[in-house]
Amino acid sequence: MRVRLASLADIPALLQLIRRVVPLMQAVGNFQWDNEYPNAAVFENDIAKEQLWVAELDGQLVGVAAITTDQEPEYAQVGWDLTETAIVVHRLAVDPAVRGRGVAAKLLAQAEDVARQRGIHVLRIDTNTQNEATQRLFPKVGYAFAGEIGLGFRPGLRFYCYEKRLADM
Repeated sequence: MRVRLASLADIPALLQLIRRVVPLMQAVGNFQWDNEYPNAAVFENDIAKEQLWVAELDGQLVGVAAITTDQEPEYAQVGWDLTETAIVVHRLAVDPAVRGRGVAAKLLAQAEDVARQRGIHVLRIDTNTQNEATQRLFPKVGYAFAGEIGLGFRPGLRFYCYEKRLADM
């Protein structure tokens, strides 16, 4: 498996990936994403900022994650200090055809690599309360549950927050 920065040429494959993931999310009551989000403009913005990473397996794009320092203001609700710089993973998705093969864990490991390269000791992530797969994954790779929030741009939905602190680098 190879993880690399995404390019504009990846957008058609990314949109196909999202079209495969969203119906499965919604089937279990997770309405975090829909036909409008994430979209090409969101991915183009991530690519322009060099913060969108993709995973490839056998030459096929099978996963994506935006590895940013963008913290939602609502993160303060779980007691996080938003003045503390953190690597935040957004838009994490794995092709349903390859689930269970370590793609998400590999993308989260890339987030740790980015944090170390930038001298950042904190990683944060949130997930919809209906996303049981990520709720199992995050603790397995060292993230601690921090609390539950609502996000203003997704009214009516609830999200669990997780944090991982890296040992001194």
